[in-house]
Amino acid sequence: MLSLFIPQDLRDIPNYPRYWFSQFVSFMANQVLMMAFGWHVYAITQSALSLGYIGLMLFAPQMLLVLVVGHVADRYDRRTIVMITQTLECMVAGSLALASFYDVQSEQLIFFAAFCIGAIRAFQGPALQAMLPGLIPLNSLPKAIALGSASRQFATIAGPALGGLLFFGGNTFVYTASALLFALAFGAMLRIRYQPHEEPRRPVNWETIFAGVKFIWRRPVILGAISLDLFSVLIGSATALFPIYAEHILNTGSWGLGLLRAGPAVGALILAIYIARFPLKEKVGRTMFIGVAVFGVTTIIFGLSEWFWLSFTMLIVMGAADMISVVVRSSLVQLQTPDDMRGRVGAVNSIFIGASNQLGDFESGVVAEFFGTVPAVVAGGVGTLLVVGLWIKMFPGLYHWDRLTANEPPGENSATSPTSSTKNP
Repeated sequence: MLSLFIPQDLRDIPNYPRYWFSQFVSFMANQVLMMAFGWHVYAITQSALSLGYIGLMLFAPQMLLVLVVGHVADRYDRRTIVMITQTLECMVAGSLALASFYDVQSEQLIFFAAFCIGAIRAFQGPALQAMLPGLIPLNSLPKAIALGSASRQFATIAGPALGGLLFFGGNTFVYTASALLFALAFGAMLRIRYQPHEEPRRPVNWETIFAGVKFIWRRPVILGAISLDLFSVLIGSATALFPIYAEHILNTGSWGLGLLRAGPAVGALILAIYIARFPLKEKVGRTMFIGVAVFGVTTIIFGLSEWFWLSFTMLIVMGAADMISVVVRSSLVQLQTPDDMRGRVGAVNSIFIGASNQLGDFESGVVAEFFGTVPAVVAGGVGTLLVVGLWIKMFPGLYHWDRLTANEPPGENSATSPTSSTKNP
């Protein structure tokens, strides 16, 4: 099985296959659980607003804990943090299974469980990301990040489908399956031999807590990569409007909505697997900007299209283009951040990603409410192209960045403003 997903050079690294398997199974368990949350709470309340509350419960603790979780990931053993969070996720899913078995039907219980999962994932994400560079050679990191993104996209497609099949056995069966998947992920993580990076523990103060934010601000390449993704997705996101397109513009109904939601993940999965086999070698900054520009163009075409298969194709291309940005951004953040800072920087990066997705859906809904659905999507695509042009001028060092390496270009440490230029030789 692993030979189908993991290239030979990564399979030969002793701990990486276990790390990948644990990460993949956790993704699957989370997708099954998210699908169960939505289906279960809607069955209880028959309220679309309740579905929105689930998203809020998942995101709120991550925003509240952003400065804490990164510090924890940099101060304590990251493998231990991941195993503790997987145990807690298993307990949450198991508790919901017991509640369902005894026919305890409460939307408040699901909201509380969603809040707990959001808080747990806030600690897990930075620790899991920061752990990876300690397991593999740094020159293999972009390939491993692409492979991790591929597994995440596969879980995004397969997880809800698996959850839907499991629901034939009832709520108890779904939550139990999710708990077992978390337990399986814990087992794989337990088998990893991980040597924590030994750093002298500095006293906890405001300077150490805000160190991640300060680090990103002083490095234009990292700030540019993270903020480019934030604003392009924030402005260009059309995901929240897919139900309107399926029902009123493309006239496909629920089956079309399912394909529209799967389209970006399919494109992202295909490109992630390709990059894992054939990593980006040069002109990665320019390639990233081209990918974001393609994201904007395909958003415009999708917004104007009234032919379903053209719309579906544009979403596949859109997902592939976005994956280029994901791999380059994630690789730059990991490679240009020292090990003792990766947790705090990763926590800030996670909030940027979460904000772009959550607020992007909110923004597109507000604009569509006032100006119409098609104008909202087209304007989002145009806005993304404007962001690309503006960011090329603001962050020329990012645009001219050549290779995904751990080498820091001359002058990067002295860069103090987001508009400083640091071109990679």
